[in-house]
Amino acid sequence: MATSFFIDPDIRKASTLPASFYRDPEVFEALKEKVFYKSWQCIGDTGLLGDEDTACPLVLLEGFLEEPLLLTRAASGEMHCLSNVCTHRGNLVVGQKGRYRKLVCGYHGRRFALDGRFEFMPEFAETEGFPSECDHLPVLPLKQWGPFLFAGLEPGYDLDPVLAAMEERVGFMPLSALVEDPSRKKEFKVKAHWALYCDNFLEGFHIPFVHEALNEVLDYGDYQTLLFEHCNLQIGYADGEQEVFDLPPGHPDYGRDVAAYYYWVFPNAMFNFYPWGVSVNWVEPVDKGLTRVVFRSYVWDADKLDKGAGSGLEQVELEDEEVVEGVHKGIRSRYYKAGRFSPTREMGVHHFHRLLADFLGR
Repeated sequence: MATSFFIDPDIRKASTLPASFYRDPEVFEALKEKVFYKSWQCIGDTGLLGDEDTACPLVLLEGFLEEPLLLTRAASGEMHCLSNVCTHRGNLVVGQKGRYRKLVCGYHGRRFALDGRFEFMPEFAETEGFPSECDHLPVLPLKQWGPFLFAGLEPGYDLDPVLAAMEERVGFMPLSALVEDPSRKKEFKVKAHWALYCDNFLEGFHIPFVHEALNEVLDYGDYQTLLFEHCNLQIGYADGEQEVFDLPPGHPDYGRDVAAYYYWVFPNAMFNFYPWGVSVNWVEPVDKGLTRVVFRSYVWDADKLDKGAGSGLEQVELEDEEVVEGVHKGIRSRYYKAGRFSPTREMGVHHFHRLLADFLGR
């Protein structure tokens, strides 16, 4: 089965990714190597390291990439994202979050500094050419934006333009004041391919047909999609007297009644900004027919919670799950090959499909 695809850059002529993209296990494995290993992932927020913690182990995309990582903070306050795999025999270096002066593997005592540099190994005095560069813990690229942390295994693009695109519209918000509300953390298992879930997020075309309550607070006719190189933005304008952003003078949307900014960051992260804060969604592949979606909410104005477009998020999620699972069943039909794009409503999906085809073809 082919793992390369072509999406015409002209949306008026283009067809969607074919059904085989979502069905073929070879394509699913190719996505792991060519998309997820080559992209940035939001790994959480600065709260991963509490006030007294200096190291926190985590697994990147558990059940899919299964990459053991380690977030550390030195005495200077500088954070590092490291491989959590000892360079001696492959044991995990740190097993639980806590306070560490040094990183010491519990298998044979190999010791590292908090920035991953090799420091000491017993019984290696007679080993020639030791230590070498490969004895340090690999250091992964790490970026911080507000409280959010992004890491990449071997990212094939620069994250800074993505963060700049987000900063332009929502940088006026007090991002440093965002506080996670643990009571709103949700996790959903969706019986569908992860890319189908993203396809659905990337267009407001379905809102009048799928989300009755959301459609009542958003102006569907004024819904807008803006494309950037590795992310895109959907702007939801309020329909009537709904909760909207208090935008400062000079803002690109100053004078408009914006109810929500929906950012998607390639390939699988969603940052949904509302007047009360932000709902972050991680879309995590499990297998080609199962996706884990994690919701986390960060609040800066609790008085505006559960109002306007930022309310009823769980109901919206359940409605999305139903339609995405229906699509996943439908694409297994021998009669469905591919579809066409609406040039006025599906620019975000077209953008996503082009990026997937590009990365798979590299």
